[in-house]
Amino acid sequence: MPFDDKLLLSRRTFLQSSAASLGTAALFSAIGASFPGGAFAQGTGPETTKAVLGFIALTDAAPLIVAKEKGYFEKHGMPDVEVVKQSSWGTTRDNLVLGSDGSGIDGAHILTPMPYLMTAGTVTQNNQPLPMAILARLNLDGQGISVGKAYADLKVGLDSGALKEAFAARKAAGTPAKVAMTFPGGTHDLWIRYWLAAGGIDPDKDVETIVVPPPQMVANMKVGTMDAFCVGEPWNAQLVEQGIGYTALTTGELWNRHPEKSFAMRADWVEKNPKATLALVMAVQEAAQWADDMANKDELADILGKRAWFNVKPADIGPRMKGEIDYGNGRTVADSPHFMKFWRDDASYPFKSHDAWFLTEDMRWGKIEATTDVKAMVDRVNREDIWREAAKALGVSAIPASPSRGKETFFDGKVFDPENPAEYLKSLTISRIA
Repeated sequence: MPFDDKLLLSRRTFLQSSAASLGTAALFSAIGASFPGGAFAQGTGPETTKAVLGFIALTDAAPLIVAKEKGYFEKHGMPDVEVVKQSSWGTTRDNLVLGSDGSGIDGAHILTPMPYLMTAGTVTQNNQPLPMAILARLNLDGQGISVGKAYADLKVGLDSGALKEAFAARKAAGTPAKVAMTFPGGTHDLWIRYWLAAGGIDPDKDVETIVVPPPQMVANMKVGTMDAFCVGEPWNAQLVEQGIGYTALTTGELWNRHPEKSFAMRADWVEKNPKATLALVMAVQEAAQWADDMANKDELADILGKRAWFNVKPADIGPRMKGEIDYGNGRTVADSPHFMKFWRDDASYPFKSHDAWFLTEDMRWGKIEATTDVKAMVDRVNREDIWREAAKALGVSAIPASPSRGKETFFDGKVFDPENPAEYLKSLTISRIA
C-alpha cells in the first residue's frame, strides 16, 4: 500500500480515543499543537459543523458516500454534513451557483474540468464566474466507452478507427451517429473525443455529440438515442448486464492511471471556513483509504447499491472495482490494472499537472479560450496545499514531493509535458486550434 498502515492505524487510534475523551474542540487543539502551521487554531474547532455536498450516482463518488456512511465527517467535527444526490452535472453546476444559502450545495463530487469552467464563467448563466477550489482528487481510472450492439460485428476496441467507415456511411445518409458524454468539456467528453480523434474521427464533424446524464445512459442506448457513450461505472457494466451493448475500452487503457473526478467547494466557502474545509478533506482522505482496500470492496458495493445512493445491484458495482471486467463482447479480464483507484498511486492527491492537461484539452476543442493562461488558472483553482495539510494532520507518510507528475504518455504515443502544453497541442492532428 502507498501509505504506512501502522502509522495510519496508530493515528486513527489516537484520533478516535482523543475524540471520545476530549471532545471535538480539544481534539482540534491537539492537532493544531502538533501541526502549528495548520488551519486549526488551538482550542477551536471548525467554523461550522455543516456542509451540503452533491454527488452523481457514479462509483467515483464513493469517498464522499463512505465519509458519510462510516462516520468520518462526524469524526472530524462535521456531523451535519449532507451528501445530496444530483440528477446531472448541469444540476450540480446550478446548485453550486446557488450555494446552500440559496437551497443549493456548497461543494461536490465533480468532473475535474468543471471547477475551471465555472471559475472562468464559460458554463454558468450569463457567463458569470463562480470561483471554485479543487481540494482533492476522488479517483483514478474506472470509466468506460461503450458501443451499441449494432456494432458488435466490428469488434470495436481501443482503435476507434473500426467505426470510421460505419460512421461515415451514417453521415452520408443524413443520419449521423450520435455519441454521448455527460457534460461539455468534462472528463467523459474529453475521453471520447480523444479516442475518436486518435482513430481519425472528428467528434465535431463526423458524428453528433450529445449530453446525457450518467444514470440515463443505459436507458437512452436501449431506445436507440445514441450509438456510443462515455461514462463512469456502474453504467457500462449495466449496459453489458442488460445485453444492450458492450464496453469497447476502459479509459485507463487510453491513459493509464488517469485523473478523473474531484472534490471541489465554492471558493468563498473555503475562504470563510478554513478549518471546516480541512476537516472535510481529512474525512474524505480517510474514506478514500477505506474504499481503496480490496478487503472492503464487497461492503462498498453494498453501500453504493443502496436505494439512497445508486439503487443498483451490488453485483453491477463490485466486480469492475476489483478489476474483474466482462466487456460484453466475449472479452473478459480477471485482473485488469485499470480498476478504479481511490488512494493508491497518489489517487487522492490533486496534481496540478493533471489539471493542466484538462485545460489544454478544453482549449483544443474550443471549450475555453486558446489564450488562457493555464498555469495561472491552475494555481488559482487547485488547492493541493490544503490536501497536503490534511494529509500531514492524518499522519500520512506518502505525500507527493511535487505538484507535477511529470510527462504523461497516452495510448497512441502522444506525450503531454505540463511544462510545454503548446508542443502537445501541435502534435494533435484533429483540433479546433488553427
